[in-house]
Amino acid sequence: MNRKTLFQQIYDARWCYIFVFPCLVITSLFVLYPIGMSWYFSLLDWTGFTKDAKFIGFQNYIEAVNDEFFWNAFFRSFIFMFGTVPVKIILGFIIAVFLNNQVLKLAPFFRTIIFMPVVTAIAIIGIVMTFVFSPFNGPANKFLMGMNITSGPIDFLGDPNTVLPTVMGVYVWKWLGITMMYWLAALQTVPQDVYDAAKIDGAQGFKLWFHIILPIVLPFAIVIVLVEAVGALNVFPLIETMTAGGPFFSSEVMEVYIFRTAFVTDSGTMPRLGYACAAGVFWGVAVLFITVLQGIWIRKTRRL
Repeated sequence: MNRKTLFQQIYDARWCYIFVFPCLVITSLFVLYPIGMSWYFSLLDWTGFTKDAKFIGFQNYIEAVNDEFFWNAFFRSFIFMFGTVPVKIILGFIIAVFLNNQVLKLAPFFRTIIFMPVVTAIAIIGIVMTFVFSPFNGPANKFLMGMNITSGPIDFLGDPNTVLPTVMGVYVWKWLGITMMYWLAALQTVPQDVYDAAKIDGAQGFKLWFHIILPIVLPFAIVIVLVEAVGALNVFPLIETMTAGGPFFSSEVMEVYIFRTAFVTDSGTMPRLGYACAAGVFWGVAVLFITVLQGIWIRKTRRL
C-alpha cells in the first residue's frame, strides 16, 4: 500500500482547510499579529502617537525590572489570585453540593440567582460597586452602622488597607456562579449508582464525599483550579472601573499598570507604548510559564 504524499493528504482534506481558513485569518489579524507587534514595539522608545520611534533594544525590559511599581503590580496580581481562587473553589463546591441535591425543588431558582452576576457586564458592576461601598451614604456603610458593627463610615475603596480585599470580594461574588457551574458539571458525572452503592455499604457524610465522590471529581478539580487561576490574573475591567489602581497604586495589578504606562499620562509625562509592551511581554511570559507548570502538574496527577 503506497503512502500518500503530504500534498495528497492536504488535498483529500481540502474542505477542512477551506472551512478553517477564515478562522485562521481572523486569528492571525487579531491575535497573532498584535502579539508579534507587541514584541517588536517592546524594543522601541515610542509613545505610540508619533512616528519618531527609536530602537533601544532591551532597555525597556531593564527599566521594568528595576521599577518598583512594576514589581508591586506584578506580585499584587498573584496576591489577588491566591486570595480569590481558593475562596471561589471552596464556596463554589459547597454551593454545588447543595444545589446538586435533587430533593431541593428550588435548586434551579438558586442556581439562577447565583449565576446572574456572571452575565452582568463587569464594567456596570464595577461602577455600581463604587456607589455600594461609598463612604457617603453607601448601602454597605449604612448596613454596618445600622447593625452597630462600625461607629462610622469606612472608605472601602479609598483606604489602601481595605481597597484590595474589597475588590477581591466583589470579584468572588461576580464570578462565583461560573465556578459553581463547573462543580455542578463535575458532580453530575458521578453516576447515581455510585451514591446508592456507597450508602448500602454504609458510607455516609464525610466518608461518602472524601472516599467516593472526591476521587471521581479530582480530575475536574484540577482543571477548574487552572481555569480559575488564569481568570484571576485577568481583572482589568473590574479594577479599572472600581479604583483605576488607586488609591496610591495600592490596587494596581499588572494589567492596570500596563494600561497606565501605555495610555495614561501622569504628572504631564507622555504615554510610553514601547515600555508598556515590554511590561506586557514580561507578564505574558510569566503567566505562560505558570500555565505550563500547571499543565505538567495536571498530566502527572492524571497518571497517578
